[in-house]
Amino acid sequence: MGSAMDGTPGRRRALVLGASGNVGAAVVRRLVAEGHDVRVLLRRSSSTKGIDGLDVERRYGDVFDTEAVTAAMADRDVVFYCVVDTRAHLADPTPLLETNVEGLRGVLEIAAGANLRRFVFLSTIGTIAVGVNGETVNEDTPFNWSGKGGPYIESRRQAEDLVLRHARERGLPAVAMCVSNPYGPPDWQPKQGALVALAAFGKMPCYLRGVGAEVVDIDDAAQALVLAAERGRIGERYIVSERYMSQREMFTIAAEAVGAPPPRFGLPMGPVRLAAAIAGASNRLLHTDFPINAVAARLIALTSPADHGKATRDLGWHPGPTAEAIRRAARFYVDRRDRNEQVVNL
Repeated sequence: MGSAMDGTPGRRRALVLGASGNVGAAVVRRLVAEGHDVRVLLRRSSSTKGIDGLDVERRYGDVFDTEAVTAAMADRDVVFYCVVDTRAHLADPTPLLETNVEGLRGVLEIAAGANLRRFVFLSTIGTIAVGVNGETVNEDTPFNWSGKGGPYIESRRQAEDLVLRHARERGLPAVAMCVSNPYGPPDWQPKQGALVALAAFGKMPCYLRGVGAEVVDIDDAAQALVLAAERGRIGERYIVSERYMSQREMFTIAAEAVGAPPPRFGLPMGPVRLAAAIAGASNRLLHTDFPINAVAARLIALTSPADHGKATRDLGWHPGPTAEAIRRAARFYVDRRDRNEQVVNL
């Protein structure tokens, strides 16, 4: 039977876990726009700005609440798992492993017996290899930076492996989506968008030379996950990214979109690594919470172009230019600032 997810009449019953996050909220918005029956499972303390006003059923609990997860999943066709702790800077990695791996493990046990059509897992571009000398990589390029990404990348690799193992060994109809750095409004709690916001405010006078990242429009990323619920091949993973973009280009696009001064000069990575090492030592010894450490700085530099051709071939996914999403994000951040709302913690 057809579905609105693939452009034909039909309606799916979807559950979104992690709907308070940026990607999770975008998935909810996409599902609602396509007319699906959407349920979300939220913690009562979670911000819901990204989904407020949408026609969704709200349930309350978290991924460790077996009863709540079981009840929320009971009559669903598709589950979108978008729960992730992204705090790569943490001095103590315990929360990363607890949420990203152990919380997922319990949900997978429930999902394996839930008679789902698809389990769409939000993974990360960080589980993909890094190209040597800037070479382009894809889903089949052997992972080549073990031990360099710290606890965050390790937790995400373990999580993705856990999902794909359930597909192989338990028959879970799972698909892993390796999403890169998403940009675009609404972005109420900027993470990747924090530097774009600073550039839009004219507070980013420099960029890191030779540094960039794979990027994608947040709405295109959501579309890829929704397409995967219909067309994704079970047990496969897909790169969800439009293209590689340098920091200089990204900050310049954001600044020029709102008439702010673009960055004027480039910095080498050396001073950044030194500052990150000092911040990491402070986090360990003084229990501060600076959002960077030596490993996080290494993650900034360990990037390369990636090929999303598999998602185009299998899913029919054709992302638009992320540059336009960055322009929209810049205008969104400036509008919030002009309304005297806190956008980023400076």
